[in-house]
Amino acid sequence: MTYPKESEILKLVFIDRIFLVSAFLFGVCGFGFGIDVHDPEIIKQDGQYYIYSTGRRGGVLQAIRSRDLQRWERLPAPFTSVPAWVRQEIPQCRGFWAPGIHYKEGRYLLYYSASTFGSQRSLIGLASNKTLDPADPDYRWQDEGKVIESRPGMDFNAIDPALITDAEGGFWMTFGSFWGGIMLVQLNPETGKPLSEPYDIIPLARRPSVPQNPIEAPYLIYREGFYYLFVSFDFCCRGAESTYKIMVGRSEEITGPYVDAEGVAMLKGGGTLVVQGDERWKGPGHNSVLNDDGVYYLVHHAYDAENRGRPTLQIRPISWTEDGWPKAQEPLADVQWMSQNAASNGSR
Repeated sequence: MTYPKESEILKLVFIDRIFLVSAFLFGVCGFGFGIDVHDPEIIKQDGQYYIYSTGRRGGVLQAIRSRDLQRWERLPAPFTSVPAWVRQEIPQCRGFWAPGIHYKEGRYLLYYSASTFGSQRSLIGLASNKTLDPADPDYRWQDEGKVIESRPGMDFNAIDPALITDAEGGFWMTFGSFWGGIMLVQLNPETGKPLSEPYDIIPLARRPSVPQNPIEAPYLIYREGFYYLFVSFDFCCRGAESTYKIMVGRSEEITGPYVDAEGVAMLKGGGTLVVQGDERWKGPGHNSVLNDDGVYYLVHHAYDAENRGRPTLQIRPISWTEDGWPKAQEPLADVQWMSQNAASNGSR
């Protein structure tokens, strides 16, 4: 997730307030809605799909759920406020960005990004739960503190976490935004925190020939002998002016080297296009990938130019070429709130 200027932030806040009014009015009148979401991370539990995403309209994080990937309902947010220890570390942090979630050792591990716009002073924290279902008696999010952090002058920015268990059972987190690019660190599966101290950071992708190195939002999957690294190039968070696009490379080893379909190394700016914007849907990016019993979906946000540049959930089936590269299909139709009044219930 990148960082708009102050004027852009004020514009986005204004758009949010307009949308809240519109959501209420249209909810009363019974019209359909797309899902307001930014940086969606998807996971499945007991036949239901859960998405965790950047906090919206004053919320710390957002959580939604569906039985069919098309009708969604809001859930209680994992946090109702920013923990005191995070405010002490990053005083201007008002909410969390771009979470990652993974099931490991009998727990759901939710990783969250704490930072401020344009700053390298960032950290990734961890919360855990035995279940994602708020109706389950065991449902309780436990904050487990800091996982990794960055400070000015370091080679990475500690936001945008995504998790993977590799083919041998190793547990890893990829992360990064601008600065030195996309990084990888191995985690202890019992604690969910780095396996070694100091961190053993492995660079995976960057854009050394492009000003500001605009690459972020990594996501790793393993399929048929290859690790696929999805990333977002260019700029989010500018509404209909956003230029995000989703790129991919692959490697036979989780630590790389990752190359695109033309053989260009991702550490040298390589990447094969998966999704880019069109006339209506601008800046598609910050994706996760759902493997639903062998059927893959690309889950991401895009900015709706016909709705004041609102970030909106898109879910695209993935097909695979004969030589094993992902191709994103058209987004699922009628992805919207299960009940219309849910659209106006965004503040927590």
